[in-house]
Amino acid sequence: MPSRGKYSPAVQPTRESKAPGRIGPRRLTCTSNGKDVTITLDPADYRCSVLVAELADEWVGYVSLTQGAAGLAYRYRKSITEFAVFVDEHGESPASLSLATDHPDVAYLVSEWWRTLPARYRAGSVTPALRARGLRSLLKFRAQREDVVVSEGVLRLVSAPHSVRAGKSTELDEFSRKEKQALTRAAWDGIRRVEDRLAQGRAMIAAAGGHPDKHGWLDAGNLLWALAQGELSVADIVAGLPDLSLWPAELSEFASMRTPLQRNNFRHNLMVVLVSMLYPRDADLYGFLVLLMDATGRAPEEVSGLTEGDVEFTPSGVRLTMTKNRAHLVRHQVFGNGDTDNAAVSGRDTAEVVRRLLAVTDRVRQDCGMESKPLFLRAAASDHGRVLGITRMGATGTRESFSWWTRSHGLDLSAPVDLRRIRKSGKVEKVIAARGVVSDVADDHTVETFKGHYAHGTTVHVISGHVVNQAQHTWFAAAVDGPITLDQTAAEALEDSEALDALGLTGEQAGQIIAGELDMGVTSCRDPFDSPYSKRGDLCAVAPLRCLECRNAFVLPSNLPQLLLFSDHLQQLRLRLSPPHFHAIWGQSLTNLHAVLAERTAVEINAARSQIRDEALSLQLPLAARTEFDL
Repeated sequence: MPSRGKYSPAVQPTRESKAPGRIGPRRLTCTSNGKDVTITLDPADYRCSVLVAELADEWVGYVSLTQGAAGLAYRYRKSITEFAVFVDEHGESPASLSLATDHPDVAYLVSEWWRTLPARYRAGSVTPALRARGLRSLLKFRAQREDVVVSEGVLRLVSAPHSVRAGKSTELDEFSRKEKQALTRAAWDGIRRVEDRLAQGRAMIAAAGGHPDKHGWLDAGNLLWALAQGELSVADIVAGLPDLSLWPAELSEFASMRTPLQRNNFRHNLMVVLVSMLYPRDADLYGFLVLLMDATGRAPEEVSGLTEGDVEFTPSGVRLTMTKNRAHLVRHQVFGNGDTDNAAVSGRDTAEVVRRLLAVTDRVRQDCGMESKPLFLRAAASDHGRVLGITRMGATGTRESFSWWTRSHGLDLSAPVDLRRIRKSGKVEKVIAARGVVSDVADDHTVETFKGHYAHGTTVHVISGHVVNQAQHTWFAAAVDGPITLDQTAAEALEDSEALDALGLTGEQAGQIIAGELDMGVTSCRDPFDSPYSKRGDLCAVAPLRCLECRNAFVLPSNLPQLLLFSDHLQQLRLRLSPPHFHAIWGQSLTNLHAVLAERTAVEINAARSQIRDEALSLQLPLAARTEFDL
């Protein structure tokens, strides 16, 4: 132990790098749509191969450790490749770059890449932040290892947050009512088409002779029967088909149902049609997706992610279990027969749509080989008809997008043509049904989410404008509707029935006002126990301070002396209080008081002033009104 006053620096263990990393492409196997896919990254494709190899090793280790899906692997690989292209273009000696050394400075290149990323994408894009976050995650993952050396510059870089902020995209607006009606009609039309096509396929199978080896290879029914029974695979059928010149007209016409036949793709065309006679395609499922989103009001991922285990039919409809991946939220709800708000709004029978979806996808679910059988499954023949692929709807590589589906049905929709706008339309309908109560509309997420993603819609803006205008009108009327002023002639006519009806008074109230029994000091009152400022049945607690802002008040000629004294009182308060404080408390009363006094003649005002002097009148106010706090 060193003696007091003497210190020796602590010896830090050094991390020694292992032998140079392996060479060759890095391969990663991930799961995509229930199948294993291999993703490759070859450092030799870039001049900075050493740096890319180091990042590729972390890419393999990170994705394997986190058990990430193919989407994560592709996204992180894209971060590496984009950074590698940048380094090859801007690095002084790309071949000598490494995360273990400060010279050349890799940290500087990373910072420069982060700085220039937003300029490479459209304004508001979220991609730059994703690319920067992906690379930083790999760098941080390597920095936490004990078996490699990481330069001080890279360590400092990963210890601070990256400077690329997430962009903000323009929120989608809802479909108009006309557009949504057109979508609904197209959805039902598409459902009837696929049901008719699959029914035609079943009829062809029932009428088929049997195996093509015995009953002929040039009969579409025999080929479909063999495919349905599992006697032949799509590859077997492609291999056994004769040349196009030997095909009969019936088979050629059958194979050209979707696209015209050509010499280089006639076998593929036939297999596409045969598969579509047994299984639904992406385009066939959009109708179900549109109707279920409309009926349930849920997001596309919640509806398209339904499986057999998520469906339970009940006497009142169907009970669906839907999962929202981004929110990590699982919800169970019964839909159908107008039992829910969305069903009542949309008029859709959710249970009937689910039953027809199950019938359409029955065969493809049986043949998919998946443990958890999704409802939205599609099948397609690929690789020139030699491979039958059964995947979830919207799998990578399909050309039948939602916008393609709308065009195929002849729909003219406002841009962008996005499925999420159907959910936005459902939200607007709920706003209308709930009359603008946000807490009722945001029943499947937070109020903050509604304000950020749904409250911007055109219809919501219109409804909000009506609500705001109505509220402003109500409060403005309550503030502006002050007392009713009666001159001497009107006061003498209070006993007339027509005058009482016009003023909303009863004969008893008129008699009490004339006799002075309802005099509240500054004005008279039709009913002191029905004040807008106090609980009904209790004596008004703000008289006479707020009488000039009350719709129950009646100003008679006999009230003029007290009104003048009250005017003098307000003028004194105006001198003592700050302008904002005075305006907030007394501004409306003073405005109404000026309007009342303006209706009196100079003779009446002079007479009232004389009465104040002769009778030594004083303003009758409660003691509490004599003190003001300017806060």
